[in-house]
Amino acid sequence: MKDIFKALNDETRREILELLKKEDLTAGEIADNFNISKPSISHHLDILQRADLITGEKKGQFIHYSINTTILDDVFTWLLTLKK
Repeated sequence: MKDIFKALNDETRREILELLKKEDLTAGEIADNFNISKPSISHHLDILQRADLITGEKKGQFIHYSINTTILDDVFTWLLTLKK
């Protein structure tokens, strides 16, 4: 859970999740939406993957990233239990 909250604590990573909510993208396609270096995008993607918020699937020469909605459902369910 700590890795999830760490990942969600950064605005760039939240924006990456917003992009992936719409469609699967490669790291290059994600980087095209930001004014930061590609190594920085790779670092953000690594943190999101370690938190299990995104998954990557190799297709040819590229890795296509997608959002892992299962883990988000689990987090939201857990958060709702705190409200009761």
